[in-house]
Amino acid sequence: MIRFLIPTAKEMKTLNEVPYQKISEKSVAILKEMAKLSTEELSTAYKIKPEQAEKEKQRWDRILAGEAGSYPAIELFNGLMYRHIKRSDLSTGEKDFLSQQVFITSSFYGIIPAFYSIQEHRHDFHTKVKVDGRSLKNYWRAEYDQFIEESQVPVVSLLSSEFEDVFSPDLRKQLFTVSFMEDRNGLLKTHSTISKKARGAFLTAVMKENCQTIDDLRELSFDEFHYREDLSSEHELFFVKIV
Repeated sequence: MIRFLIPTAKEMKTLNEVPYQKISEKSVAILKEMAKLSTEELSTAYKIKPEQAEKEKQRWDRILAGEAGSYPAIELFNGLMYRHIKRSDLSTGEKDFLSQQVFITSSFYGIIPAFYSIQEHRHDFHTKVKVDGRSLKNYWRAEYDQFIEESQVPVVSLLSSEFEDVFSPDLRKQLFTVSFMEDRNGLLKTHSTISKKARGAFLTAVMKENCQTIDDLRELSFDEFHYREDLSSEHELFFVKIV
């Protein structure tokens, strides 16, 4: 078996509301700090316009009051990567894969299973807020490290550096990473759009093929991406698409 880590997304889309799931004490501490912030302070913390900050203020107030709707995390997040993950018309095997082997790294909830019930919110590790006098990365480090320490199976990161940096350096080295590149006339290039789309398509292919070992991943081809052994190493897997 392999476990996969994926990041959260700013974009959200509410579909199927599910029962409220009580949030952890660590999340409650963050919630209280976020709810203290005025619209102007949220605008600064998020680096967004005041009218957008007002929407976020209302979201935090609803969560604090217990009035916010709850949704499965894998369905609520709707960024570019998520839109390339198969999330509907799932077979029993595909749903089991997502629920048992895919985890979402959050700066508000910690590391949660894909179908964990969450509320609409905007929060990431760039959010300028301290909890118990600590940055968000320091605040969550012990729990993130614990996830790797307690995993009896390989952990594959489909995370950006923003999320990988939460882990302690020694434990971060244990992660298997996957990179996606395009070959344009012999020049290898990558950028965030390529990576986000490919992460979603890769996870979909992994789920469909029910890959359960790192070697299974190396055999994978999807959306014209193929594994490149010459670029890869023991803990780094590279997939390249010729365009």
